[in-house]
Amino acid sequence: MSEPSAILRTVTVWDLPTRLFHWTLVILMIVQWWTAEQSSTMDWHLWSGYAVLTLVLFRLIWGTVGSETVRFSRFVRSPGAALDYFKALLRGETPHYLGHNPMGAWSIVALLTLLLIQAVTGLFANDDILIEGPLYSWVSKGTSDWLTTVHKLNFNLLLAMIALHLAAVFFYLLVKWENLIHPMLSGQKHLPPEQAGPAPHMASPWLGLAALAVAVIAVWLLVR
Repeated sequence: MSEPSAILRTVTVWDLPTRLFHWTLVILMIVQWWTAEQSSTMDWHLWSGYAVLTLVLFRLIWGTVGSETVRFSRFVRSPGAALDYFKALLRGETPHYLGHNPMGAWSIVALLTLLLIQAVTGLFANDDILIEGPLYSWVSKGTSDWLTTVHKLNFNLLLAMIALHLAAVFFYLLVKWENLIHPMLSGQKHLPPEQAGPAPHMASPWLGLAALAVAVIAVWLLVR
């Protein structure tokens, strides 16, 4: 008799700094949406915006020095690779990747780009009543108004991208029977030996803390 297919290997694919980044960002996006809808909470909107900018800067740094699965140089592939992956999905295939697949990689790049635009434009925005971004005085009123418009429109794009991201997560869960949520909570995937391969290198959480400190200092110097 053959060995049971239930024998799986546990592989760590997401480090602790990446997981904390992901779930903190989820909370902050809810806060950003809620505070934007309530005029009495705009101070919280500003502070949570600073936190979002800090997280984006951290992720850009971490994507350079962090673990193997989160480095942009390791998981961002060509647009052609993303197209080939999409065609494979249409054929009913599911090519295996320990970290981000080629389509998921580009969605991460798109999300980070939109988040960066959202955070930066918010620094210059105004509501024509009480609230002004910390860098409002750096530009003219007309430029601030234009950046405020971009800030509002970009948030709608960001919400659409988040919805697409969630749709992809549930597609893999319900159609492909691949749970992408659990690894982002535990950091681990349970895989057949032929899919596990060599375990990816995980960077030290202390390096992640140093990267976060750099991001915090950069944002503090910018908005103080």
